[in-house]
Amino acid sequence: MSGHSKWATIKHKKGAADAKRGQMFTKLIKEISIAAKMGGGDIEGNPRLRTAVLKARGANMPKDNIDRAIKKGTGELEGVNYEELTYEARLGEAAILIEVLTDNRNRAAADVRNILTRAGAELAKAGSVTRLLTRRGLITLDGEKYTEDQVMEAALDGGAEDVSLSDGIVEVTTAPEDFEPVLNALNGKSFETLSAEISMVPESPVPLDNDAVGKVLKLIEKLEDNDDVQNVYSNIDIPEGFDPE
Repeated sequence: MSGHSKWATIKHKKGAADAKRGQMFTKLIKEISIAAKMGGGDIEGNPRLRTAVLKARGANMPKDNIDRAIKKGTGELEGVNYEELTYEARLGEAAILIEVLTDNRNRAAADVRNILTRAGAELAKAGSVTRLLTRRGLITLDGEKYTEDQVMEAALDGGAEDVSLSDGIVEVTTAPEDFEPVLNALNGKSFETLSAEISMVPESPVPLDNDAVGKVLKLIEKLEDNDDVQNVYSNIDIPEGFDPE
């Protein structure tokens, strides 16, 4: 099983355990708003907005929340101006990419640096982490609700690259350009997704021992708890049988 799939499984288990649905919705709203601000509120004419909305739908966000977020971005409703920032970091052999959406650049920079320092991590040279990751569509479903074979039939019809089951999560991987057709194919068969997003996954996942993996996951969790941090990606490979708890 590929490293990024195991990473998605661990991340999902932690997300469910921590019950961070409200925080996830807040981050999705920010993403939709900035996409609408930059490219307009027409989903069909704004690819970034369309992807953000698909991600929100994949997380089962109510339509009213999505519509309000778009209107805040286009200025129809009062909203906040966000700035996009990217940080690259390393913790031992692990590379970490941090995407930020913030209304206060100085606060976000100070918070990210503080979290990294406390974890023993450090900022990396620009481009040194991004070159290790590649964009992939990633859709997850409840493996206790659907079998791998059920999902595979619909996903492959839509153009998916891979379907796998691990720790109760069915994971569908796609090329970025096939993400929307695959998600539509699953939705067309009435599958309910846990998440659906264009993610950054490692070209060659780096294997680490359990202790090192635990430290990286703890750092990523601290980063994701920050309101300004939108997404966190890593190149680590999760050992088989690893328990995040």
